[in-house]
Amino acid sequence: MEQIGYNLLHDPRRNKGTAFTKEERKKYKLEGLLPEVVETLKTQLLRINEQVERLERPLNKYVYLLQLLDNNETLFFRTIMDNPVKYMPIIYTPTVGDACTQFGHIFRRPRGMYISINDKGNISSILKNWPQEDVRFTVVTDGERILGLGDLGMSGMGIPIGKLCLYTACAGVPPEYTLPVVLDAGTNNESLLSDPLYPGLRMRRVKGKEYDEFIDEFVSSINEVFPDICIQWEDFAGTNAIGILEKYREKVCCFNDDIQGTAGVIVSGMLTASKVTGKPIEEHRFLFLGAGAAAVGIADLTTKVLIEKGLTKEDAYKNLWLFDSKGLVVKSRTDLKDHKKPFAKDHEFIGDFLEAIRKIKPTAIIGLSTQKGAFTEEMIELMSELNEKPIIFPCSNPTSHSECTAQEAYDWSGGRAVFASGSPFSLTTTDGKIHFPSQGNNIYIFPAMGLAIYAAKAKRVTDGMFIAALHSLSNQVTKEDLKNGLVFPPLHDILKVAAKVAADTTKYIFDNGLAGIERPNDIESFIKEKMYKPDYR
Repeated sequence: MEQIGYNLLHDPRRNKGTAFTKEERKKYKLEGLLPEVVETLKTQLLRINEQVERLERPLNKYVYLLQLLDNNETLFFRTIMDNPVKYMPIIYTPTVGDACTQFGHIFRRPRGMYISINDKGNISSILKNWPQEDVRFTVVTDGERILGLGDLGMSGMGIPIGKLCLYTACAGVPPEYTLPVVLDAGTNNESLLSDPLYPGLRMRRVKGKEYDEFIDEFVSSINEVFPDICIQWEDFAGTNAIGILEKYREKVCCFNDDIQGTAGVIVSGMLTASKVTGKPIEEHRFLFLGAGAAAVGIADLTTKVLIEKGLTKEDAYKNLWLFDSKGLVVKSRTDLKDHKKPFAKDHEFIGDFLEAIRKIKPTAIIGLSTQKGAFTEEMIELMSELNEKPIIFPCSNPTSHSECTAQEAYDWSGGRAVFASGSPFSLTTTDGKIHFPSQGNNIYIFPAMGLAIYAAKAKRVTDGMFIAALHSLSNQVTKEDLKNGLVFPPLHDILKVAAKVAADTTKYIFDNGLAGIERPNDIESFIKEKMYKPDYR
């Protein structure tokens, strides 16, 4: 039965608010429920932008925008897509970190699905409560390692909500096919356990066999209920993130954005930074501060790209060095987890990162430590002595955990750094020269990957798809961008960039027999036709 009257104004997918025409108001029994004037979408946007500007705190702007999403989906996405530079930092990093830490305090209306470990044995029937029968994407977290903030338990739901907003806002994945999910297995965060407004399970995290069975039932259940689903794993703790990805990547359509998405965007940045330095990527030496899932994912994907460039696997490994909380990852250490061992070097142990720079002489340092200020003045000065154009990538999120700021990197390198960060930084000036800091944001990769998977009904997600995506991204950085020191395309072009990345990834999907549909004649046109457009119908 067609929805009419007052209820229609509370259906975010169909609500137009003051933009309902006179004819529609009569047809849907909306007369008297709206002001007399019929407004355009453009007029509504003016009002939204004005109301956002009246709010001072980013978190308040975040709350306001999420309420808009709950009220008028089209107007929300039009707002974001018309001005991504302004709104991306509000609906995702860095503001989403605050939103997660305050999730129980700003909670207004539930969005997505909340599945607890107490639901074991009943997950399939619970998933059937979701009103949309055809879901293509779910972003799933258990909240144990949210950004650089640690264990936020069920409060980590802000991440799946935000990520799926970006699927639509950055790449045009239709929002009706998306589903945010949090898997609540408890939390070890004492402040949350004692917070009366924390809405998750008040118990310590379940580990081991019971946890593994919980994940296993979820994977089988969601694939049973939604056969065309792709699972994006998000913000699981390092060991779990790696283990879950390895267990399911060949069984179902899934990927881990922290591992593969981060790797895709950072390796793309490395390729482009290599162009800026005038030295091909196979001649660079990369030193990672941090050796968790993200760092190893980047190193692993870099290895594949270097092999593609003609290096042997052994020679590729020689260019990639890891430094964790204990020190340099070397073969003599007996405390290395399995995922670090392929990158362990037959080298003396070094416990100080500055000394590691001095001995290894890297051309690039990549920060994934979540330690604010970990790249010191002395380190960047040393990098600048060793390299004419040192590559400095402090990739940790949110901004408060970045290894250094853009201003520090440019000041300490005499303006010579090739810079990209995980969080956004404003334009900076060093010795009278303006610098345009690049943000190595996963939004350049995962939304476009999602669009490609959605369009082609991909059966699996492979590293080859990410390599196709990262090359496409790097190739879209213009000579003018390079001249300005950018290693990623400008954010205001994100929809155009994503469409091209998605098209190139889709070509790879068809070329390698991974598609679930027949190949269209014109893939770029096919992709554009699939993209959601935020206009009233």
